[in-house]
Amino acid sequence: MKNKMDLIIRPENKNDYREVENLTREAFWDIYKPGCDEHLVVHKIRNTPDFIPELDLVVEHNGKIVGNIIYSKSKVVTADNRECEVITFGPVTVLPSLQNRGIGSVLIEQTKEMAKNMGYKAIFIFGNPGYYHRFGFENAKIFGISTPEGANPDAFMGLELYKGSLKDIGGKLYMSPLFEVSKEELEAFEKNFPYKEKHVSDTQLKL
Repeated sequence: MKNKMDLIIRPENKNDYREVENLTREAFWDIYKPGCDEHLVVHKIRNTPDFIPELDLVVEHNGKIVGNIIYSKSKVVTADNRECEVITFGPVTVLPSLQNRGIGSVLIEQTKEMAKNMGYKAIFIFGNPGYYHRFGFENAKIFGISTPEGANPDAFMGLELYKGSLKDIGGKLYMSPLFEVSKEELEAFEKNFPYKEKHVSDTQLKL
């Protein structure tokens, strides 16, 4: 598929893995903390049963991968211990020099439709409400769904893939444990990449 920017959107394949991990590392380095762990999360997702390969897409521009979206399975556990499968995307990665050009939006919109056609009920994410509200995401408390700890921070959002898909499915959301990254495994994984100096920004100091 191509759009006005001459972008090619296609499934990721194994030959892309390291390039996508490098891209993710560049995009998230020093954003939320010194260094990043998002590239390790991407690496871990692909090696678990929670991975949804059909929703793992890359964007090419002039023969180079400049964007990626990856999905994993999550579940909502109700008060009476029923489980409802939902999905989660992230990281959504765009090359820093091409950010704010609509690449992330194209990936999100296309995979939303794909996920709906695959029969999934809803998507849950943690992210910036100011960005994700434009895609229809709302605070998860609207659906009666909280984190495992019972919290509903602004960053915790959900999207019904068809109207009423979450009706009577209140409870707690459990994402794949692959999002948990230890300091030791990150240090070991970082040895596969060129050295980058870590910095602490003013924003990080306020967190």
